[in-house]
Amino acid sequence: MTEHYDIIVIGGGHNGLVAAATLAQAGKRVLVVERRDTLGGAAATEEIFPGYRVDTGATDAALFQDEIIRKLDLTRHGLAFRENPALLFAPQPDGRALTIWRDEARTVADIARFSERDAARWPAFRRQVERMTGLLRGMLLLAPPDLAGLRGGDVMGWAPLALRLRRLGGDDMMELFRLLPMAAQAYLDEWFESDALKGALGGSAVVGATLGPRSAGTNLTFFYQNLGGLLNHRFVVGGIGQLSAALAGAARAAGATIRTGAGVAQILIGDGLDAAAVGVRLDSGEEIRATTVLSNADPRHTLFDLVGPQQLEPEVMRHVRNIMFRGSTARLNLVLSGLPGFAGLADNAQLGGRIRLAPSLDAIERAYDAAKYGRFSEKPYLEMYLPTLHEPAAGGHILTVNAQFAPYKLREGDWTTQGQVFADTVLDTLATVAPGIREQIVHCQIVTPLDLERVYGLAEGSIHHGQMGLEQMLVMRPIPGWSRYETPVRNLYLCGAGAHPGGGVTGAPGYNAARAVLSRVRPTF
Repeated sequence: MTEHYDIIVIGGGHNGLVAAATLAQAGKRVLVVERRDTLGGAAATEEIFPGYRVDTGATDAALFQDEIIRKLDLTRHGLAFRENPALLFAPQPDGRALTIWRDEARTVADIARFSERDAARWPAFRRQVERMTGLLRGMLLLAPPDLAGLRGGDVMGWAPLALRLRRLGGDDMMELFRLLPMAAQAYLDEWFESDALKGALGGSAVVGATLGPRSAGTNLTFFYQNLGGLLNHRFVVGGIGQLSAALAGAARAAGATIRTGAGVAQILIGDGLDAAAVGVRLDSGEEIRATTVLSNADPRHTLFDLVGPQQLEPEVMRHVRNIMFRGSTARLNLVLSGLPGFAGLADNAQLGGRIRLAPSLDAIERAYDAAKYGRFSEKPYLEMYLPTLHEPAAGGHILTVNAQFAPYKLREGDWTTQGQVFADTVLDTLATVAPGIREQIVHCQIVTPLDLERVYGLAEGSIHHGQMGLEQMLVMRPIPGWSRYETPVRNLYLCGAGAHPGGGVTGAPGYNAARAVLSRVRPTF
């Protein structure tokens, strides 16, 4: 046995670091153990090509909560953001391009080239989305109520949000309830006629999901992905890994210890009828004791692999086994000799935000159709970023390409043999709006759903630790009855994206889990 800590946090992803810093700031003796040599998990920046540091997971921190930035004083630890005047650039196969700008008048003028009617409706649409997402944003830092126990404190925590909902007025409140379970296509069809505009917007509805825009509930995903503002982005200066570095700095400054290269083989469970987590055993065999353990790993890996099903009731085992992951995102990291020549490009500033190749909602739906039958898409939906437009590196440009749909389970073959085939498919698709891009490639890395699982611990390649549909959100996340960060194992908590509110770089699961731990001692926290 080695030292004893108050808290052990398994996993040095951004949520684990948020939890560690929050607990250490409250005076707890905290240890973070991370399997990889790099902190950040899916929010890391790594040198995968000589001279080029690449965001190997998430690329944008628009959803990261300002309250966490303030409470942990992350700007003092080096966190800074950059924004671009263009929010989204959507090149079209016909040679045109649609650009959504921060400036509303400029956006309206650009949309008018595709549809005068849609241009006139854009301001009202933006106001509705931001009104609805403003309400939903208030849910991120609230633990879901315990519907079974109906404890007064659980419900009272939601009182301010309920009051805000009531102040929306009856019409807006009913509109919110109508919109959340809708298919994104139905919602966007109510507002717009332009395929280019609806395709550009609709990409937000399928991020990390094996669902198409016609699937029920994808409008909730659309709103969730826009919680930081409609199509808004907030890039971290130096790469998303600098957010994780700032969090690690805040945790260490508060007294936390962080160990990398320290994978966890097992969560130790004490003896007795009411067995509790009492520490961890590392891959090296070292055992470390703690009063409480937080896991930033996904719920299934935490409870089945690290704890063991023998510690769980049959009903809990059934629910955990039924968690849907269904990852279908692959990534190409490219180093190019110059900026790609995208169709319709008039100003390089257009390339400084998101770049989406989604000419219509039908195109996204057809890409999803392939995944339903265990095939990757022949014309995938692509979301891209050019970070070196703002931060030049080694004379070339980095282009990161997130491609959907690439299902984790292929009907024919597997990702060890199909990875390069899919990479070629992505490049062929990209070439339809960026001719000559193959000739610009200096380096290329394909990251398949299998790689996401093996390297980053994302089960089935699910970037959100479980699909974010209505059936796996709020009180249903991660499983019914256990939505408040506690698990069926006493003194073991979940602090990762598999817990409420879900995936994305929000910091909310880690922050909420830390407060849940502290509330056991300080109910008024």
